[in-house]
Amino acid sequence: MKFSCEKALLQNAISVTSRAVAQKSTIPALEGLLLRAGEGGLTVSGYNMQTGIRSKVSAAVEEEGAVVLNARLFGDIIRRMPDDIVLFTVNSKMQVRLCCGDADFDIPGLSAGDYPDLPEVEDEYAVSIQRKVLRAMIEEVAFAVSSNESRPVHTGALFEVGEGGLTMAAVDGFRLAVRKEPLEKLEGGAFSFVAPGSALNEVKSICGDSEEPAEITLGKRHILFTVGGVELICRRLEGEFLDYRNAIPKKNPVAVTVECKFLMESIDRVSVVISDKLKSPVRCRFEEGRVLLSAKTGNGEAKDVCRLEGDGEGLEIGFNNRYLMEALRYAPADTVRIELNTSVSPAILVPTDGKDSFLYMVLPVRLKNSD
Repeated sequence: MKFSCEKALLQNAISVTSRAVAQKSTIPALEGLLLRAGEGGLTVSGYNMQTGIRSKVSAAVEEEGAVVLNARLFGDIIRRMPDDIVLFTVNSKMQVRLCCGDADFDIPGLSAGDYPDLPEVEDEYAVSIQRKVLRAMIEEVAFAVSSNESRPVHTGALFEVGEGGLTMAAVDGFRLAVRKEPLEKLEGGAFSFVAPGSALNEVKSICGDSEEPAEITLGKRHILFTVGGVELICRRLEGEFLDYRNAIPKKNPVAVTVECKFLMESIDRVSVVISDKLKSPVRCRFEEGRVLLSAKTGNGEAKDVCRLEGDGEGLEIGFNNRYLMEALRYAPADTVRIELNTSVSPAILVPTDGKDSFLYMVLPVRLKNSD
C-alpha cells in the first residue's frame, strides 16, 4: 500500500472519523482507523459498532491496499507534521512509514481483515436538506433528548418526513422540543425514524455552516447521513416514540409574549441561590406586563422582575430553572409566546407569528407554600 496526500486533508479526515472510534474495545482494531487506498483515492473510517463515519480524501495512490492504525497515535503524528505532502507506505509485515518534510515515523499497523465491515444502508427512502438547516434543527432539538436508558427510543430524536416538510422531535419526560422546516421536494413518499442522540451530535459537527445539501437515507435497520465527502452510518432506534402531538395541551387560556434574552437573564439571576445540593424551583408569578421570579434555598432568597406583553392573570407556576432556560436559549426566535393554563399544566413556547416552526413544552414543578 502506498499513497501521498496533503497533510491538511488527512488531518481533517482523521479529526472527523476519530469521533466514531471506540475508546476501549475487546476488538483492538476498533480502537483504530481503517485506511483504504484505491482507484477513488483514500477512504478513512472509524466505527464503534454503533456509529460509523467514513471520509473520502483526495490522494495519489501508487499501490492499493488497506491497513488499520491506532487512532490516537496516528492523529497525534499527523497533527505534529509540517504542512506538506504526507508520503504513506505499508510493507508486507504491516509496518507503516510516514514521511512529511524532514519528519519520519515508523509505526505498527493491523490487518484490515480484523476490522468489522460498516453496515450497508439500503436506499429505501431519502431526503435532501441544507446542511446549515439540518445542523440548526439538531441543535434546537437535541437538548431535550433523554439520557434515561429505560426507554431507549427516547434517547434519540424522531424524524418525520412528509408533505409538510421535515419535523424533528425529542422528549425526556420533563420537556418536549419540536422543530419544523419545509422541504423543496419529496421523492419516494413520507417516512419516519428515530436517530440516536449521540450520532446526531456528530452529524451536527460535520454539517458546518454550509448551504450545500446533506442527504439522509433510510434503510431497514440503519440511517445514512451524507455530508459532502463524509458519510455517517448509525443504527435506527426501535420502539414506539411518544405520541407527542396528543401530549400537547390544546387549551391554554393565558398567553404572554416575552423576549427570550431578558427572561433568561432574570432566571439566571434568581438561580444563583440554587445548587446541586440545594435545589429549588423558580417560582414565576405572571401578572399584567410582568412576571415576578423568585427562588429560595438554604443559600438565601433571590427575586427579580421581567417585563412582558400580556396579562398573566396572577398565575403562579414553578419550573426547573435549567429546563426553562434551555427552552428559551434554543428557541430560534428573539421573542416567544408562552401559553399557560394552570399551575400544574405545562408551559408551551411557540413563535409569536402564529406559525408552527417550533414548539417547546416544559412541565412545571409543583410548588409548596414554603418554596
